Amino acid sequence: MDFHAVARARWLASGVLLAAHSLSSAHAAIPLDSPCAVRQAWSDHPASEAAEQTLAAARARAEASSLPLYNPDLEVAVDKEGGDRTSTAGLSLTLDLFGKRGANRALGVAEYDAAAAEAAYRRSAFAQQWLLASIDRQSALSRRDLDLQRLALMQRFADLAQRQFDAGDVSAPERDLAALARDQAEAEHAALLADVARAEEAFRAVGGDTSTSDFAKCTSQNLVLDADFDPWRTPEGRLARANQQAAAQRVSVADRARRADPTLSIKAGRIELGPTTDNVLGFSVSVPLQFRNPYRAEVTAARAEADAASAEQARIERELIARAERAKSTLSALKAAWQRWQAGPGARLGGRTDLLERLWRAGELSTADYLTQLNQSLATAFAGVDLQGQAARAEVEALYATGRLDAWIGFDAPHSENSP
Repeated sequence: MDFHAVARARWLASGVLLAAHSLSSAHAAIPLDSPCAVRQAWSDHPASEAAEQTLAAARARAEASSLPLYNPDLEVAVDKEGGDRTSTAGLSLTLDLFGKRGANRALGVAEYDAAAAEAAYRRSAFAQQWLLASIDRQSALSRRDLDLQRLALMQRFADLAQRQFDAGDVSAPERDLAALARDQAEAEHAALLADVARAEEAFRAVGGDTSTSDFAKCTSQNLVLDADFDPWRTPEGRLARANQQAAAQRVSVADRARRADPTLSIKAGRIELGPTTDNVLGFSVSVPLQFRNPYRAEVTAARAEADAASAEQARIERELIARAERAKSTLSALKAAWQRWQAGPGARLGGRTDLLERLWRAGELSTADYLTQLNQSLATAFAGVDLQGQAARAEVEALYATGRLDAWIGFDAPHSENSP
């Protein structure tokens, strides 16, 4: 083999060494330690403003529900008939004897808690989506960078095969095999570039900055998953419980609303009957007779809706427990697999490629065998990148499924814990 062939073969080995270095440092680029970036993205996203305005509306409705139900009525009347004249002024007020105001106030707070739980759920879902999109982007970039090394390897391999063919060292089929490998690498690289574009589109859609992946200034708490899982600490659990409590409170409101409140009226004035003048004072009580429509159907409907909300809460509880177990098991399995991969031969591409080069130079490997084993080494490297991304995704999903994501990111406590 001539000097140029040896130099190019050594370049192949150095290229795979670079690929191995890229793979070993890829994990640091996956921004799983970027809570401050998530907080900034949420505060800048239109969904944050929508959530705040929705909460403001719910807060206003809660405040309105705490106000008195009835306002007094003022009535002024003047009646003149011939020489007779009657002038009166009166006030009337409906009394809340059955606690309607208190029930409405409790319902307003419960509905505010439900709105706050909904806002917290949307915020947590956004954070999960942002982190997963960022991880997918970093994985796509890592695959692209590794594939650039493969593309350079195949191009150099094709050039070397052409030189060896010109020198009469390899046959035409071997030269064509190298060219086909290069063409295949170019086609697959275009597909990886499309994957990067899709990943960056998804990341930009949630407010991600694709111009940088440096989150070193961010700090995060260590990932600690509780052995005892509380489903009501998750966003979906808080929302289900808040909806159930609001539905239960609507039963109380409906039951009190069917009870008629009395209206008290008082009138005072003067009556003039010709030359005679006298004072007038009157008092009356009126109560609606609700025998045609007792409004029991509304109470029955509210109870049915409360029972449905309780059943829905039980269903969600089961799903949340199952999801948390699945997320923790997946995380444990992927972390163990990633650690095994790092300790195995797949993470030591440089040494294997150097051995392949020596065997090829010594003539103990044919061009086809060298290409096959080189492709296998690169496929293992790509599998490592994919496994690394899956492990990072599993961490985010475990944080979300166990209700730890908000605390990990540093979001404020849910608004439902600070109800009006």
